[in-house]
Amino acid sequence: MKIAVVILNWNGKKLLEQFLPSVISNSEGADVYVADNASTDDSVSFLKNNFPSVTIIQNSENGGYAKGYNEALKSIEADIFCLLNSDIEVTKNWLAPIQDTFKNLEDTAIIQPKILDYKNKTYFEYAGAAGGFIDKFGYPYCRGRIFNTVEKDKGQYNDEQNIFWASGACLFIRKPVFDKLGGFDESFFAHMEEIDLCWRAFNMGYKTQYIGLSKVYHVGGATLQNTNPKKTYLNFRNSLFTLVKNAPGNLFILIVTRLLLDGLAGIKFLFEFKFNHLFAILKAHISFYLNFYKYLKKRKSSPKCPQYYKTTSIVWDYYIKNNKYF
Repeated sequence: MKIAVVILNWNGKKLLEQFLPSVISNSEGADVYVADNASTDDSVSFLKNNFPSVTIIQNSENGGYAKGYNEALKSIEADIFCLLNSDIEVTKNWLAPIQDTFKNLEDTAIIQPKILDYKNKTYFEYAGAAGGFIDKFGYPYCRGRIFNTVEKDKGQYNDEQNIFWASGACLFIRKPVFDKLGGFDESFFAHMEEIDLCWRAFNMGYKTQYIGLSKVYHVGGATLQNTNPKKTYLNFRNSLFTLVKNAPGNLFILIVTRLLLDGLAGIKFLFEFKFNHLFAILKAHISFYLNFYKYLKKRKSSPKCPQYYKTTSIVWDYYIKNNKYF
């Protein structure tokens, strides 16, 4: 089973210098690629001079995460793609449990390992933790991380578990499935595109799995910090697009309820004096209204399972019922 580990890079020479050695030394049997998104620093020359075993793919423009990977993966032949952020340290034998699962479970199309915080290695990392889920209204959360509450790793998720979505920070996917899905939705640019991909796979009957025996450490926020209003804008906007494309049932009631919940989030930002984030939500909603019919056309006629969510509202569970842990 041929695995291609593909790292997307944009002006990330320092991250490559820090983290690429661990990927090369611990990924025996896999081919390592760096897909460069038209960097303006000296990332490419640095790679050529220091990592001759790494294959470099040079994209013509910075199309973000979605288009960057779509373009790069067209030229890679492998059974499994591993999409790996440039700010991740991998561990010894991290690939073995992943390979075993793909070999033994043919209906598993996507896999995520345990993702821990590089800066605080006894805790889970925000982006993915121990596997992702989503509530009825499209708000994502993880085993090990709900909103801003992150759990300490005590071995509670050292298991194998079906999940709803895998983090784009470290996502394994079978190449035939990626091709069948048509890759990522490039209009997302960045954030939530992996949830959209996993949801489309789910609607087609494929499974996404978490493997706790495989472990990586993620810096997180190397591209956009959680405090960046642009990240708030992309997350709120793309989450609404994902609902329109993939959620079953009465879309009107679902979207209206979600918009009201977003309004509550905006009020919260207002009282916290985070005006840039409030305006980011307003901007996300304006973009959603302008592009609604475009995404409605992407809504597929394939069967949609109504049980995509485990809890109706993670907002209610977390803020009203005070359930902070998965």
